[in-house]
Amino acid sequence: MKILSQNTAFGGMQGVFQHESTACNCDMTFAVFVPPQAIHEKRPVLWYLSGLTCTHANVMEKGEYRRLAAELGLIIVCPDVSPRGDDVADEKTNWQMGKGAGFYLDATEAPWAEHYQMYTYVTEELPALIAEQFRADMDRQGIFGHSMGGHGAMTIALKNPERFRSCSAFAPIVEPSTADWSAPAFEKYLGADQAAWRAYDACALVKDGARFPEFLIDQGTADGFLESGLRPWLFEEAIKETDIQLTLRMQERYDHSYYFISTLMDDHLRWHAERLS
Repeated sequence: MKILSQNTAFGGMQGVFQHESTACNCDMTFAVFVPPQAIHEKRPVLWYLSGLTCTHANVMEKGEYRRLAAELGLIIVCPDVSPRGDDVADEKTNWQMGKGAGFYLDATEAPWAEHYQMYTYVTEELPALIAEQFRADMDRQGIFGHSMGGHGAMTIALKNPERFRSCSAFAPIVEPSTADWSAPAFEKYLGADQAAWRAYDACALVKDGARFPEFLIDQGTADGFLESGLRPWLFEEAIKETDIQLTLRMQERYDHSYYFISTLMDDHLRWHAERLS
């Protein structure tokens, strides 16, 4: 693991690191905030998954999580959203596909399958590295994210309920199989058989029997992607006949930006801290 930067913040350490990923077959960069309590003891881990066109840096620079994460003693891990490098397949004119648009799935179709193994990277390879390199309590993990990352957080929680104690999302894509900005990418990554898409679709996972105790979702009413891509009411409908608890908060006048995320970041950190305590 290579250290790219380390900076003191609120008594803790904000670091950016790079390592050679076996899953993604390229170098991957990720950010970790380590709170001051981790100097002496293992601390809970909260994973943040970013959205389309982002890197590890967007939430690190604009999410405003460090002050409260230091107070609550939370380790915050922020992976990149896709593989990177000159040899990695891409669609340079399509922001919804390729670099910056990994959708937290394991691609099965050429040429994407060679590098785009983000589900395995986020659920297996990077957690093993975090457990090895940081004073992290891997028995206390939560996960959250924004947009494409909210989709990733929800699907990963639903598929790994034994690992995560908490899950929340800012403006998640709850049914990517039918959303206009994700269905074309799913077909390219996973093939034309839509049955394969269900493993990476929160609504479909619930319908197929996956369960997670509870979710917190915040969604801005002024979000330009609300009607065509996000549609949280679909998840609300999908869980009706289940014991899954959902707190869905429609936030008046908020859009899809990090102004929205940073406004509600404290709420989400406290919500996770209660469940990871």
